[in-house]
Amino acid sequence: MSFLNQSIVKPPERKHPGLQASPERLLLVLLVVMVGVFMFSLFLGRYPKLGLMSFQRLAEDDLARRLMFNLRLPRLITALLLGMSLSAAGNVFQMIFSNPLVEPGFLGVSQGAAFGAALSIIVLGSSAAGTQTSALMFAFIGLGSSYLLAQRIRFGGWVLRLVLSGIVISALFSSGLGVLKYIADPLSQLPEITFWLLGSLAHVTWPDVRNIFIPVLLGLLVIYRMRWRLNLLSLDDTISFSLGVAPGRERTLLLVAAVAVTAAVVSVAGMVGWVGLMVPHLARRLFGANARYTTTGSMLIGGTFAMLSDGIARTLLTGEIPLGILTSLIGALLFIFLMISQNVRVTE
Repeated sequence: MSFLNQSIVKPPERKHPGLQASPERLLLVLLVVMVGVFMFSLFLGRYPKLGLMSFQRLAEDDLARRLMFNLRLPRLITALLLGMSLSAAGNVFQMIFSNPLVEPGFLGVSQGAAFGAALSIIVLGSSAAGTQTSALMFAFIGLGSSYLLAQRIRFGGWVLRLVLSGIVISALFSSGLGVLKYIADPLSQLPEITFWLLGSLAHVTWPDVRNIFIPVLLGLLVIYRMRWRLNLLSLDDTISFSLGVAPGRERTLLLVAAVAVTAAVVSVAGMVGWVGLMVPHLARRLFGANARYTTTGSMLIGGTFAMLSDGIARTLLTGEIPLGILTSLIGALLFIFLMISQNVRVTE
């Protein structure tokens, strides 16, 4: 049995003695909160002064309308997709690998994307399209390299071999990134590489949203439709196979979907840490280990968390705060709180 204590079939729902909300009702609350945060963030900004933009100004001020619909709206949609993707992917990785410390970049995805972005900045210059394409390509190269290396390892089960290969490929890409930073121009290229590695949505526009929307939507749909199977795939392969699951094929499909959504959002937003690690823990604290609820809960909480973090990043100071700094700070503090607090769940 895995560390998550998943049930083999749909477990009977039991409410925590101190809580009356059903998981479906709590999911509805989380959805309403996410929509509310989206609308609040859309009107929140520093123009003409810090606060909420009024409907009157929106109707009368052409600059305000362009600011909202051409800058804030695509940025918010990207933040929503970013949070949902990283959180859903983190939940998939943690359940499949039965390890609470893995996150979406576990198989060399994030490190490969970082290497690809840095390589593009040095070779192709400051081309947003080139940086995104290179980051996306090397993210999948990281996944493919981890998969091929895992096939060549001669000991251990498939999950163990994939874990070991992911660690090795990540280390190789990290070393390559260090070399690129060392040879980069310290006055132009190195600051751009550093800013990309810190993560930001400051330069997101509608073309960026169009580039990632379809792959993210398809990947999240696969993860959502297969959320029932995660309970079985977290078990030993022999047990899951005896229960009618094709563990190799279904696990591969979920991993590809998780990597695809991660690579897509990372190629646009850069390295944004702790979302995929912390949010699934929070979802399991609320819903228990049943993937029927934790998958959906992770998406809703992750989208809300990313939008709130991005709102703070663009309004707290006059200058833009890198999103990755805020998500790491807030995520680490929440993670500490989750680890030392009592276990409170809606369902077990």
